[in-house]
Amino acid sequence: MLRDKRFYLTKKGVDKLTKEYQELRNIKTLKTAGEMPKILHSEDLDPEYLVLQEDLGFLDSRISELKNILENFELIKTPPKNQRNSVAIGAIVTLAEPDGQINEFMLVDSLESNPNEGKISSQSPVGKAILGKKIGEEVIIISPIKVVYKIKKIRYHLS
Repeated sequence: MLRDKRFYLTKKGVDKLTKEYQELRNIKTLKTAGEMPKILHSEDLDPEYLVLQEDLGFLDSRISELKNILENFELIKTPPKNQRNSVAIGAIVTLAEPDGQINEFMLVDSLESNPNEGKISSQSPVGKAILGKKIGEEVIIISPIKVVYKIKKIRYHLS
């Protein structure tokens, strides 16, 4: 994991990760507050102890990851008025395909991307292609198939 990487998050994303971080720290405290299973006298490890150690390892790993994100994030903000005519992280972009199908996505960092919620990563093929583009420009995305999108609308609505 890169320690100096900046993570770009919406206010909602920061709140969600902060809540998860606090909950996991509370769970870890509860797991370690009880009496730890002891090693059996036969020099075999107690299975409960092994499970607890594994659980704590996963918890520590995720807590560390969340701490790094929360220490190295930048809040996504609406750009100045004179820059709102081009696509940046945080933009809600309306794209039209040649067949007339309309797609609308919010461009976010990969941590918050969720296509089911209409949030695509700025690192995805579509995200990379539309970053910095303006209304009326066409972008060509070639993944398994070639798709041409025309940018119809760009708006910013960050809270």
